[in-house]
Amino acid sequence: MNGGDEVVAAPVGPPQPLEWKFSQVFGERTAGEEVQEVDIISAIEFDKTGDHLATGDRGGRVVLFERTDTKDHGSSRRDLERTDYPIGRHPEFRYKTEFQSHEPEFDYLKSLEIEEKINKIRWCQRANGALFLLSTNDKTIKFWKVQEKKIKKISCMNLDPLKAVGNGSVASSSNSVCSKSYLANGGYPDKSSNDFSFPPGGIPSLHLPMVTTHETNLMARCRRVYAHAHDYHINSISNNSDGETFISADDLRINLWNLEISSQSFNIVDVKPANMEDLTEVITSAEFHPTHCNTLAYSSSKGSIRLIDLRQSALCDSHAKLFEEQEAPGSRSFFTEIIASISDIKFGQDGRYILSRDYMTLKLWDINMDSGPVSTFQVHEYLRPKLCDLYENDSIFDKFECCLSGDGLRVATGSYSNLFRVFGCAPGTTEATTLEASKNPMRRQVQTPSRPSRSLSSSITRVVRRGAESPVVDANGNSFDFTTKLLHLAWHPTEHSIACAAANSLYMYYA
Repeated sequence: MNGGDEVVAAPVGPPQPLEWKFSQVFGERTAGEEVQEVDIISAIEFDKTGDHLATGDRGGRVVLFERTDTKDHGSSRRDLERTDYPIGRHPEFRYKTEFQSHEPEFDYLKSLEIEEKINKIRWCQRANGALFLLSTNDKTIKFWKVQEKKIKKISCMNLDPLKAVGNGSVASSSNSVCSKSYLANGGYPDKSSNDFSFPPGGIPSLHLPMVTTHETNLMARCRRVYAHAHDYHINSISNNSDGETFISADDLRINLWNLEISSQSFNIVDVKPANMEDLTEVITSAEFHPTHCNTLAYSSSKGSIRLIDLRQSALCDSHAKLFEEQEAPGSRSFFTEIIASISDIKFGQDGRYILSRDYMTLKLWDINMDSGPVSTFQVHEYLRPKLCDLYENDSIFDKFECCLSGDGLRVATGSYSNLFRVFGCAPGTTEATTLEASKNPMRRQVQTPSRPSRSLSSSITRVVRRGAESPVVDANGNSFDFTTKLLHLAWHPTEHSIACAAANSLYMYYA
């Protein structure tokens, strides 16, 4: 530098909070419409490019959506890889296709009904223009290939289209038949029988039937079925970065599969005790590291996360790292272990951080620091006084999912009353946004009075209603409905866009 000038870097503060806006909704309910159980969405997943979105429902169906705005605007793939959101444009998706992935089954050996509900969907690597994905219910995983198929028809036959031949299969197999229903040398079919009347000189040439290509149709084909490997309900599937293998996890075991082999899997984690009475925790979620094919993590009902290395041994009974938060002394109660159970874990795209969701909080863990989470976000702390009621109506066992933004600076998860929350996790940020799954996502904030009135009538009412179920109100005075819950959501891999499910409706937002 000339003259000894010194360059001072400008201080970089935390990113500005995002302003979320409604983008699209699919399957929105009308007022008073009764939602069928089979139509409730149970899984959501973006593919790695963010150009496709898949949802699964309790009826065993998988619905695919395709992004359209990138085609309309001619955006290049380089634009899509940017994590800063292009101004003046938001992602638009359209319905692509749907197919029935799973059917209800009955296990005759165990006298057990197996629901068709889709528990998880995971996209696999694309190949030759076709889409590949895995879907699973409680017991069976299926590998699907979705591609455009051109419909081909036979045309220009030598036969009269109005005349059936044999059993009529030839005539009915052609919708567009050449107008020349006579033979090349002028001979005609014999109208009195199914045989041709051949001229004395024979037939010098025939019209060969031609195959013509008509419109294209999207076809979903089940390539493989991975079954009979789990005694308990499958809660997770996760693809490996090697593109060849994936894992499936149930309450007590994690199995490793090769995508090409459906007849066998390898049990890599087994936490089943010799005596089931000694069982103290179960596996709740499992996921492969996004870039290291030998590393995966799984969470437990005791609130711990274990990182395992497949290079250590064939059966990974011992973990490489254990992540858990120590209990505060004197804070233990009947509900402590229930609300500590982790319902979902997700790796960040760089693989350094793991996001976990338990009933009350989101926690962000650095895989290089196992002493405790680097950040903890309170999702609905105002429900703590109502844990007894939540236990009575089984809401305390709801399993909320979580997700991270592509740049790793924000996290999101759902709550009750179809709310979801977005938190900033960059150092120094205080971003915490509550949105509602509706066309007006910014939930109306109601100011609570600083000092509630203590009139005699209100005291009497309080005594009379003691023991009755009173509404739960958050810090902004919003009451909560436990019958509506936002369990499933996904963050676009490269842009600030979130897709979330409220019952049978798929809502999409952008910032």
